[in-house]
Amino acid sequence: MNKTLILGVGNYLLTDDGLSIHVLERLQASNRIPDEIQMVDGGTCGLDLLQYLEGVSNLIIIDAVNRKNAAPGTIIRLSGEQIPAYLSLKISPHDIGLPDLLATAKLRDLYPQRIVVLGISPASLELGVELSPVVAAQVDTLINLIIEEVIQSEAI
Repeated sequence: MNKTLILGVGNYLLTDDGLSIHVLERLQASNRIPDEIQMVDGGTCGLDLLQYLEGVSNLIIIDAVNRKNAAPGTIIRLSGEQIPAYLSLKISPHDIGLPDLLATAKLRDLYPQRIVVLGISPASLELGVELSPVVAAQVDTLINLIIEEVIQSEAI
């Protein structure tokens, strides 16, 4: 049986870097994700999240994704070989923890078979708990993409 985990990472106190908590809250309230799929707000925890990867075959990471040449508000999907390149960019405090988490998962044979990063290019990383208007306007679209990924991962 495939086990899917939706893992949000980011710093809630840095406007758009807190994207994942806003998305997870709305996903939970919508009841559109099956109960057997775990959703975790990983915040900036890093290696403390290793326990959640136990038995996970499909990992969906939600994050603010600062990609070169991507306009703020751009929805970004990364998978496969794109993920190591994404992780090599140090754009916020949690970036140090996520590469360590995935590297340790490989060493401990906990690395999921399928990993997808879904996010939005941030407009602001200033102090604040509200998303910028350009990012907030894309949240519903991102949620629909996450649901599509869940459906696809369950079909594998």
